[in-house]
Formats: sequence, structure tokens, C-alpha cells
Amino acid sequence: MSISKTQALLDQLLGIAISSGAIATIRSRLAECLQQPVEEALEVARQQPVVYMDETGAPTGNADGGNPDGRRGWLWVLMTPVLTVFVQGLSRSAAAATVLLGNAFTGTVVSDRFSAYNHLPLEQRQLCWAHLIRDLTAIEQRPGASREIGTALLALQQQLFEHWHHWKDGQINRDQLQHGCWPIREQFEQTLQRVVEVGCEKGERTPWAQTVRTCQQLNQRKQALWTFLEKLGIEPTNNGAERALRQAVIQRKISHGVQSRSGGLCRTRLLTVCTSLRQQGRDVWSFLELAWTAHRIGGEMPSLLPNN
Repeated sequence: MSISKTQALLDQLLGIAISSGAIATIRSRLAECLQQPVEEALEVARQQPVVYMDETGAPTGNADGGNPDGRRGWLWVLMTPVLTVFVQGLSRSAAAATVLLGNAFTGTVVSDRFSAYNHLPLEQRQLCWAHLIRDLTAIEQRPGASREIGTALLALQQQLFEHWHHWKDGQINRDQLQHGCWPIREQFEQTLQRVVEVGCEKGERTPWAQTVRTCQQLNQRKQALWTFLEKLGIEPTNNGAERALRQAVIQRKISHGVQSRSGGLCRTRLLTVCTSLRQQGRDVWSFLELAWTAHRIGGEMPSLLPNN
């Protein structure tokens, strides 16, 4: 939300008249106030065995001179079971993903197939099956052989998730899950391989060529399709990260983004605090009050870590 809109809202709802400079100062102080707990949360999140990542467009203005080229801006999220950290920048590259993950990350990342994650070893990745289902549905909706391939792959996906939900409901144990999914995995990979072997002409732009290219990409990363079966504690989708971004997306549509990089910094720190505390069932306002007091007059800064 722009400063002028904030001024109007405060005036209309609370009868408070405040200058644009005062609002900018408060925003800057709030971002500074939350720096320590957010940085601590990010460091702990990077140490978790599994994280869920996603990103979305985040329009960023140049009011403070931080975006002179008028780049679009991106909001990244790194979610764990008890902490969710947001970072906003001007890049959607692998370098931006590394800024969020850190250089020493050793866990597993659950994400879509976006190329920014391709620097990670396949054994450290789980591709999101929710995104994959959309790809398979697109294949099924194409004519000819593509429809047959898509139908076959979607049927295997449905069998896979039947086993997964049976395990989640306690109807089967882990060994039974893995044993039941093994033939599904074999058939799925064999189907991908058959499409790859048939192939298409270089530069071909037919529906079949689209199917071949999708299958080629999946075949190259097939190891990352099944990590959730091999490692305990990993979900097969990054739906949680998508849900974490939902509120930010709604805010973007209402406000059309932030007007400066400093505004984006304040926004991401507030998103980190609010989302993480709600995950833990903690009171947001009490935390902000304690953090502001500690920052302005001294005392112990509250932590976003659940055991603190």
C-alpha cells in the first residue's frame, strides 16, 4: 500500500492525521526492529531437513532509488513446519534462490520445476506433484498419441496417491507404501522413456513436440519425483508454500505492489513474523509489542523460534 493510501486509511478509520515522512520513518524503524528475529528464523529454517519453496511476482517501485531499471520484483517464500520466511528481491534466478537457501543447505527442497532450483543435486529435490498433475493434464488434453500418454500417466498418478493417502491415514505401513508404489514408479518412468525414444524433430512446434519436451524434462529429473517415498517427513507437493504466498498475492492485487525496496523489506519481515507466529498459534500483536519495546528501550528481543 502506498504512503498516501495509508494516510487516507488512518484518517478515515481512526481520525489520525500523519505526514508521509512520519509513515516512512515508522516503516523503516519497524523493519529494523524485526531484523534480528527474522534473520534468526531464516538461519534456523535453512538447517531444517526439508523446506518448501515458491515464488511470485512482486511489483517494486523506485521511490527510494533501489530499482532504477524498473525491474518487476519477486517475492520468495521458504516454508518449514514451524517457520515461514519471506524475502523480496529483483531477481527470479538461481542466485536469488541461493540467497534464500544459503550456500550450505543440505536438506531437501520441495518445489516446482522452475529452473532456479536446478543448481541443487537431484537427491536434494522433490518435484511438486500438484504442478506435475497440471502438466500431465495438459498432455491429456492434446490430440492423438499425447492424449493416450497423458491418460496413462494420470492413471498411474492416481494409483500413487491412493497408496500415499492410505499411508497417511494409517491403513498401511511405510514398507507397504514403498512396495506398493514401486511398480507404479517403474511404469511411470517406462512411459516417459518411450516418449523420449520416439522423440520429435528439432524445432518442431506441434502438440506432440510439446509432450515430448515435457517428458524429456521429467525423465532427466525422474529421481526427484520419488524422494517423498525414500525419505520420511517429505510431502509430495509444495502446496504449503503456495498457501503461504496466498495472502501476499491478495495484497499485491489490492495494492499493486510496494513503492520501494525498503517498503518491500518491511513487508517481507512482517509477513515472516505474522505467518510463522500463526503456524505456532502465537499472538502476533504481543510479539510486535515486545519486539518494538526491546528495540526502542532495551530488553530481550522475542524470538520466532517455537521453543523460545
